[in-house]
Amino acid sequence: MKAKKKLKLKKIYLHPVTAIILLIALVIVLSAVLSFFEMQATYSTVNPVTNQLESNLVTVENLLNYDGLKYMISNAARNFISFTPLSTLLVALLGVSVAQATGLFDTFIKRHMVKLDNKKITFLLIFLATISSLINDVGYVILIPLGAILFMANGRNPLTGIIASFGGVAFGYGATIFVGSMEVNLIPATTSAARLIDSTSHISLTSNLFIIIATSVILSIVGTIVIEKIIAPRLGRYKEPKEFQEENKTVELEVINIEEEEQRKLETELREKRGLRNALIAGIIVLAIFVYSLIPGLPFSGLLLDMNETTYLGQVFGDNSYFQDGFTYMVSIFLLATGIAYGIGAKTIKNDKELFNKAGDYMKEIGTLIIMIFFVAQLTSIFRRTNIGTVILAWGANLISNLSFTGIPLILLVLLVIAVANLFITTPLAKWTVLAPVVVPSLMQSNITPQFAQFILRAGDSMTKGITPLLAFFVIYLGYLNIYNPKKEKPITIRQAIAYVAPYGGIIAATWVLITIGWYLIGLPIGPGVFPTA
Repeated sequence: MKAKKKLKLKKIYLHPVTAIILLIALVIVLSAVLSFFEMQATYSTVNPVTNQLESNLVTVENLLNYDGLKYMISNAARNFISFTPLSTLLVALLGVSVAQATGLFDTFIKRHMVKLDNKKITFLLIFLATISSLINDVGYVILIPLGAILFMANGRNPLTGIIASFGGVAFGYGATIFVGSMEVNLIPATTSAARLIDSTSHISLTSNLFIIIATSVILSIVGTIVIEKIIAPRLGRYKEPKEFQEENKTVELEVINIEEEEQRKLETELREKRGLRNALIAGIIVLAIFVYSLIPGLPFSGLLLDMNETTYLGQVFGDNSYFQDGFTYMVSIFLLATGIAYGIGAKTIKNDKELFNKAGDYMKEIGTLIIMIFFVAQLTSIFRRTNIGTVILAWGANLISNLSFTGIPLILLVLLVIAVANLFITTPLAKWTVLAPVVVPSLMQSNITPQFAQFILRAGDSMTKGITPLLAFFVIYLGYLNIYNPKKEKPITIRQAIAYVAPYGGIIAATWVLITIGWYLIGLPIGPGVFPTA
């Protein structure tokens, strides 16, 4: 008898764009089903004028009807154009493409970064990614491309650099080395909630300073270990796409004159040194202009400050701060200036036409990413319109208020609720507006300070941020994985992208929990004169 052949199911590789379209369809259908069953929730917010609780009813909105379809069609272009990752990515890549085209990155890495141990480079990249939340979401659009370039130039897998950059930003979003935009945005909600219990409560901007500095260092160390010991070995060496492999098969033999080769190397080194010197001078000038623009009261200074704010930190990091809104553009200008200065000094560019043609070649790689961004813009807008995330968040808030937990069990419950809600609502302020009126009083009644409650939000917000496609900047991570994917015929899917970063996210999430519980038990100050307990 002939042995029966085993049937093997063929693996289906859905292109990320197809998967995103299917997710959009799923959300639309889900909105209709949940609306039919009248899924709703009630939550409380604090009126900033009366300092009284106000009840809010939120229901799931059905998008599978005339009004819903009309909304999706009429807002498609607006959703795409106003989608923050699109504009910030394009602005960032203006500078990155020029610096790459002129050879500034390659020369800088060859002369300064190659000397460093791989672990030190990984730590530096993750540390910069972790503290980048000081200024909104700039880390996603600047450090993900640079992480790929840095690792590839060092002979390492660029996918590892992408994962390290994205993981550092997403899972370390609540940690930084100074007071930033997160404090300015969260403190009003924390203060209002705290005054429900104590009308004299005051939350200073530096109330979390000590603990976030320590956390940024700890997370960077742990993240480096995860990348070097788990993720890098799993990904292995980088294999170039087939088209490049075929090009590299052709080997031409040529007779090399040793003296001419040595002379050529000396000339190249001199040009590179001249280029780096020019880039340094240009960088110092640009930085000096930026710093001067942040100093109030001097002639023609304060250009980047919101002078309507009363405090300096509010002027720098407030909602209408020109520094915050324009920081990505400032970084791009810095890279443009240093890249062009290097190109002129090193003679890697002959004229403006050659410069922008080379820069354009780098930008060609993001065509598919732009398509992804269009559909992700629709997905996030449609999901937000359904109110599904807000209903889930409100349920979590009600769960916290109904369970009589205290101490560590209460902290763990709050962390869990925030981490789960973060899969659907990724903006810290949106979550805290709903949760603060419940979480802060509950923790204060358990002798836990509102300042520490705000840190707990940071921890929970960062624990799951990198594993949800509803994070607006997840598409940048997914897009760059596919740009550097050596197997173009098998695109890296959403599931694979999450699987790549999951070990990093899981261990960092556990680290957040240990830091939070450990700090609470030891009772170390979390900021100047501020402790976890009252």
